[in-house]
Amino acid sequence: MKRHSLLFPLLATSFLLTTFGASSLGATKKNATPKKESAAIRSSHSKSSVSRAKSAANTKKWLLRYKFKMGEVLRYRVQHTANVRTTIDETTQQVESKSESIKAWKVTDVLPDGSMEFMHVVEHVRMSNRRPDRPLTEYDSQHDKTPPAGFEQVARAVGVPISVIRLAPDGEILARQEKIPQPGHTPDMPITVRLPDGPIQVGEKWNESYQVQAQRKSGANLQIKTRRLCKLLKVQHGIATFSVEYQILTPVDAFVESQLVERLMKGKVGFDLEKGRIVSQELTVDRRVLGFSGGTSSMHFVSRMEEQLLKPEEKLASKR
Repeated sequence: MKRHSLLFPLLATSFLLTTFGASSLGATKKNATPKKESAAIRSSHSKSSVSRAKSAANTKKWLLRYKFKMGEVLRYRVQHTANVRTTIDETTQQVESKSESIKAWKVTDVLPDGSMEFMHVVEHVRMSNRRPDRPLTEYDSQHDKTPPAGFEQVARAVGVPISVIRLAPDGEILARQEKIPQPGHTPDMPITVRLPDGPIQVGEKWNESYQVQAQRKSGANLQIKTRRLCKLLKVQHGIATFSVEYQILTPVDAFVESQLVERLMKGKVGFDLEKGRIVSQELTVDRRVLGFSGGTSSMHFVSRMEEQLLKPEEKLASKR
């Protein structure tokens, strides 16, 4: 059985009104008592105003662009859980992992064309891992000087630059320098979400396509077409909310799907239009794969990732 890593990269990525008021013109004679509108008429006017406001908001186009300032630091709390349950030949195993971290993007330069350069740093991480027939293993970078077995690579990456990224305003990665190579990094799992090419209305979609390598049972390599599909859902109080879904476009068998299952995240992203940055993400996977290693085999993969932009004074709460 091919083991699937549950220690995902500590990167998390990460995004996203007008109110319409109607006035009615009316005149009454001086000292005259105006007519009172019935409740039904007032309700009708209210619904009409709301309807026109929604219509105006839905037809307006919005431009989503990253906008960082030199010297600022964007800090995010990233929480991730994963649970994999596999059954092969009537033997069932379950692996669970949890992590909570603070990642920081430290902006070092903003170029005249609007592109931004920043260092990606994980400032603090707290992790746990539970495997069959083994006790729970935990690691907290603030308290554990020596990491337990299996967490050494994570410990080396805390508090130091992991990578230096140059990002275009639309989210395209223009340059990436790895300071500490991270396992499993591929172009289809970028550090942040690519934004649409131009202004879009609520309800419009955009996507980015990828070629991902997998293996057949024979060991031969296979190129898989995938994409990340996004849709603008709403814009309220300056926050654009859009859905994100990773999709496999090439027909694949269960063996190949089991290699890609952790990518199949879907959920919602919040993006601050004025400040130009992701403020929240919530992405999940809940996928069953049957027959990936024999006719009676099964895999149930469940994961959840939540990311929240922090205020400058916020940090991980201590558990000790």
